[in-house]
Amino acid sequence: MQSPSLSTTPTPDAEFSFVRLRYDQGLSSFGRRAPWRTDWPEAETHFLKGISRLSIVESANQARNVRLTDEALYDYPWLYGVDVGKWSLTEEEAQALREYLLRGGFMMVDDFHGSYEWEVFVSHLRKAFPDRPIVEIPENDPLMSVMFELDKSIQIPGIRAYYSGQTWEQDGYTPHWRGLYDDDGRLMLAINFNMDLGDAWEHADDPGYPEPMTSLAYRFAVNYVIYAMTH
Repeated sequence: MQSPSLSTTPTPDAEFSFVRLRYDQGLSSFGRRAPWRTDWPEAETHFLKGISRLSIVESANQARNVRLTDEALYDYPWLYGVDVGKWSLTEEEAQALREYLLRGGFMMVDDFHGSYEWEVFVSHLRKAFPDRPIVEIPENDPLMSVMFELDKSIQIPGIRAYYSGQTWEQDGYTPHWRGLYDDDGRLMLAINFNMDLGDAWEHADDPGYPEPMTSLAYRFAVNYVIYAMTH
């Protein structure tokens, strides 16, 4: 499979599209590659291969990015936000995120670590949902078994952390699979905290990265997609 290009153009005949959230970063992140592009395009390439191999979902070959204020946002039921410990949302974007999720959209966020990045993430999420609680996803949530039975006890690390002999970054020692639910109990936002599923997808062909962690990251990805398309 060719590496997907980064586009905002929808593919009407595709059942599923990999769509990244495009956001502005906070002041501390300037002078480096935009955080929302982390692991692009390799993560998409391997993610789409995994979806095709492990499910019957028909995926578009062209990855996409959207801003929360783009009209195209509502063409896609599934949204991926990466490195969100560095994001910054305007009030307009926060209200657009609220509208998207409450109207049935599903978002997963990934690859942020430690107490500081958690506070940055939450401070901007609270612009959209000031009172809705963030909770640990329970074991009996349909997400955990919609296709694969998932194991939340394993911390899926970034490759740099793994090569340094640890599975955590900063002070993010404990993996958390958290979520934000709507009033009907539907998971709107899946929060992979102190984890890096994107690296696990990206380095699926790297013999130095542990296969059990890549396999688990793929299974979570498939469950997220199936859940988003059926709930």
